[in-house]
Amino acid sequence: MLRRTRVSENFRRARAALCCALLVFAALGASCGGQSGGGDIGASSGGSSSAPGARDARPQRIISLTPSTTEILAGVGAFARVVAVSDYCTYPPEVKDLPRVGGWSNPNLEQLAALRPDLVVFWDSQAQFVKDKIEAMGIRTLSVPSRSLEDAFTAIEQVGRATGNEAEAARLLRQTRETIETVRLRAAPLPRRRVLCVVDRVPGTLRDLYTAADGSFLVELIETAGGKSIAPPAQGGWGKLQKEAVLALDPDVIIDLMIHKTEGKFAEDTLAVWRELPALRAVREGRVYALREETMLHPSQFVGDTARRFAELIHPEVFKQ
Repeated sequence: MLRRTRVSENFRRARAALCCALLVFAALGASCGGQSGGGDIGASSGGSSSAPGARDARPQRIISLTPSTTEILAGVGAFARVVAVSDYCTYPPEVKDLPRVGGWSNPNLEQLAALRPDLVVFWDSQAQFVKDKIEAMGIRTLSVPSRSLEDAFTAIEQVGRATGNEAEAARLLRQTRETIETVRLRAAPLPRRRVLCVVDRVPGTLRDLYTAADGSFLVELIETAGGKSIAPPAQGGWGKLQKEAVLALDPDVIIDLMIHKTEGKFAEDTLAVWRELPALRAVREGRVYALREETMLHPSQFVGDTARRFAELIHPEVFKQ
């Protein structure tokens, strides 16, 4: 994960879904995020159980350790059984009333155990940090894949199965796929505009730019929406660029997804930041877009909404906002 000591803890919380959810792949590489497709269920449904009958029980006390799984739990109708979430979860709004059990790789295990969960859900890339420790306490776990668009679909299915909400998950998955397919079909005959998707940088500057690259679900959504990602290949689907490289790439469209404060010390005017590179086509033509919806950064059911939003920006002549 990208850790910046110059950023306050409060600001890091606001950006956590970004820094911890996306850039972790750049730090951990293939050891945790390089493979996609299958999730892992341990000491839980589909695996060996830590208590008699646990495999067949519908979990009643669920803890989610990453924003996208919290979103999916809400989407499949299981949020009423969620008893705690990570420090970084923001959706649904009701998460504000739940206990927070810590960060992406270092949840408070004592607090977690005291909440008596019967299912803890997290990403496969978190598994190396938390899975064995949680299962050692006799608690069921579910780790879901989190890199590609297909991983998002798989995660919905797996969460639905693990919570006993298979029918709701099937309906949610069908709706999500239909939304994406509608965007794909409408964008298919349109010209492929060259897009750079920035997921992180030093606030207020163009230093340490991190971009979505091939292999990430965000690039798949850009392609669905009628764009062509021009970010260089990068391990795990997330890469680092210097601004000089951005000048050489000269994108038609820049989508800036960096989560930042709207006021206070770390507030910024994103368009003014990008005007540091006035020669860029996207800057000259006014096609730099700052999107601040945190759900866009998460491989959950919101990938359909993100595909539509990207299409509105890449091809506004066809997709009306």
